Amino acid sequence: MASVSTFCFVLFFFFFLTQCWFLTSAKKTYIVHMKHHEKPSVYPTHTDWYSASLQQSLTLTTADSDSDSNPLLYSYTTAYNGFAASLNDEQAEQLLRSEDVLGVYEDTVYQLHTTRTPEFLGLEKETGLWEGHTAQDLNQASNDVIIGVLDTGVWPESPSFDDAGMPEIPARWRGECETGPDFSPKMCNRKLIGARSFSKGFHMASGIGVREKEPASARDRDGHGTHTSSTAAGSHVTNASLLGYASGTARGMAPTARVAAYKVCWTDGCFASDILAGMDRAIEDGVDVLSLSLGGGSAPYFRDTIAIGAFAAMAKGIFVACSAGNSGPQKASLANVAPWIMTVGAGTLDRDFPAYASLGNKKRFSGVSLYSGKGMGNEPVGLVYDKGLNQSGSICLPGSLEPGLVRGKVVVCDRGINARVEKGKVVRDAGGVGMILANTAASGEELVADSHLLPAVAVGRIVGDQIRAYASSDPNPTVHLDFRGTVLNVKPSPVVAAFSSRGPNMVTRQILKPDVIGPGVNILAGWSEAIGPSGLSDDTRKTQFNIMSGTSMSCPHISGLAALLKAAHPQWSSSAIKSALMTTADVHDNTKSQLRDAAGGAFSNPWAHGAGHVNPHKALSPGLVYDATPSDYIKFLCSLEYTPERIQLITKRSGVNCTKRFSDPGQLNYPSFSVLFGGKRVVRYTRVLTNVGEAGSVYNVTVDAPSTVTVTVKPAALVFGKVGERQRYTATFVSKNGVGDSVRYGFGSIMWSNAQHQVRSPVAFSWTLL
Repeated sequence: MASVSTFCFVLFFFFFLTQCWFLTSAKKTYIVHMKHHEKPSVYPTHTDWYSASLQQSLTLTTADSDSDSNPLLYSYTTAYNGFAASLNDEQAEQLLRSEDVLGVYEDTVYQLHTTRTPEFLGLEKETGLWEGHTAQDLNQASNDVIIGVLDTGVWPESPSFDDAGMPEIPARWRGECETGPDFSPKMCNRKLIGARSFSKGFHMASGIGVREKEPASARDRDGHGTHTSSTAAGSHVTNASLLGYASGTARGMAPTARVAAYKVCWTDGCFASDILAGMDRAIEDGVDVLSLSLGGGSAPYFRDTIAIGAFAAMAKGIFVACSAGNSGPQKASLANVAPWIMTVGAGTLDRDFPAYASLGNKKRFSGVSLYSGKGMGNEPVGLVYDKGLNQSGSICLPGSLEPGLVRGKVVVCDRGINARVEKGKVVRDAGGVGMILANTAASGEELVADSHLLPAVAVGRIVGDQIRAYASSDPNPTVHLDFRGTVLNVKPSPVVAAFSSRGPNMVTRQILKPDVIGPGVNILAGWSEAIGPSGLSDDTRKTQFNIMSGTSMSCPHISGLAALLKAAHPQWSSSAIKSALMTTADVHDNTKSQLRDAAGGAFSNPWAHGAGHVNPHKALSPGLVYDATPSDYIKFLCSLEYTPERIQLITKRSGVNCTKRFSDPGQLNYPSFSVLFGGKRVVRYTRVLTNVGEAGSVYNVTVDAPSTVTVTVKPAALVFGKVGERQRYTATFVSKNGVGDSVRYGFGSIMWSNAQHQVRSPVAFSWTLL
């Protein structure tokens, strides 16, 4: 509003009045939280009540110049108690005065978190997949599991959604394929069983004119939604590749599960009102798993749209997986940290796409690339590193390169600020013939391959520094770029991606996040043919598959694996499935070493990888699980000292009684531990394990802790007489004297094991808030 006031100040008095009135009266989308359980009986439905409340509020404010339009955008039924409406500030304030209204919140914007993986995760093996069952049994059981993907929509013609051999759609399914200007319900089938779009919040924020440019339909014109949907549950597609790269058979994690696409993301992002509407509809439609590769920054749970919708899903037995975000390696950069959500970070695969830069000083450096066009020939060309004005040229921002300096040459571009593929376009538009994309300290040695528009090689920071130094010091620097296709069995892998967002969880320090990591670097999956593989508007190439990186890619891996677990164990709660995936995760790579972090090359820790890298085989038979009910999560919310109104907003339950609360948020029966000492020396948590393995099982505990902490677990052995039996244990963490003055954090683990199973929980220790 400060900019509005400044603008008005410099105008003539009359113009000041008219323009300021218009700006303060401009309509926006607001989400209104209602006292759901106090609906008067005179109204047949909650929607009728919401409409009446809205109209009553509008009559008390300034006359609406757009009175012919209905201000009610969405009426939520499951994910939220309330509605979304188009209001000006005065109308929103009037609504807030109503006794029936608990809160009014302005719409917020979330962003997307942008073949080989089945083998890498061991899903192609027939033996030992699921105790007593074959892969065929699991595939057949998966036919009844429905994965709802909230994203940019779907490209229904993709071969990843072929329904050959699939049985009839489950009778319980209540969803549909909506008709759109470019989408026919006939495009859905027994694989892609639902496709809906939610755009009212987007259109409200972006203006009427945008509807012609981006029609309201479920069709994916971005590619992201098709990629995530096919990663989770794409059908088998032979001879898949990105323009020759990563060739082989592409398939999702649960290739016989069903897919329902909910388009909630548009050109300007993903609006909270649309996301809530999508979650609301998905829950009503009957999905079993929800996958959301999107998010914003961390916020209290009562202000977190995704957390609120996910609570409603969890309460109905729906597993919810969300991406952790791409703001790593910065600490405390996580999104989607609610404990009832599976928060997923990203790691690398054992597949790479090598490319090389051979310099005029006889040094040859390796990098990665997905460039598939005509090469540069055999002769070296000039190399330039253009720092330009304010170093904008070194980053290759649009318009920053001097054509006279870069024409006919390969340009070194620093990674950062603008998109990686856009940098290549900037080079090409200025007359350059190639690019070396060089990492800086922020991205370290992590290499992400891209489908560039011109010959380009991405290199790590160390190599980048050497190339930058050569280009800046040699009077006639030259380079030759060449590309070598696809290589497999890369070691070490997995490695935690540098971009993957990190803990600690700043919303609730006593809950360790992320939960796990999954494959998220250079992932091949289905793609929209409405846009080229680079995602740039002038990329005219068409491909049915694309290679992308991000926690957006790791999230649907976990969503698909959750679908497999749900098929194998339909009686398990979403919390039990989460526990199985977490306690069986790997903390070693394919060289038997501890997981490493691409950001610096050192060993990773649970703030980066959570419980570890998912292992589907072990997760299908975890032995023990840490389960939690909606009532447990309410006790958790009570321990945060939230008011009854805020707890009602999250849980959709009135009359919440916080007399039964956890003494500490860390008492939630979570599969990991985050111990915040603060001013305390002793922290004590109790956990309950449920036997989902064999009757008569005995487990013994093993503790790993830093030298700064003493950990005691009682009892040291747990005996389970029968399947389904629950046993309790208490872990006591004691900080040694004076440690907090010199040490800020540390990590360890608590593991229960026998001959058949290892049930491992990571432990993070903190002495300060960060």
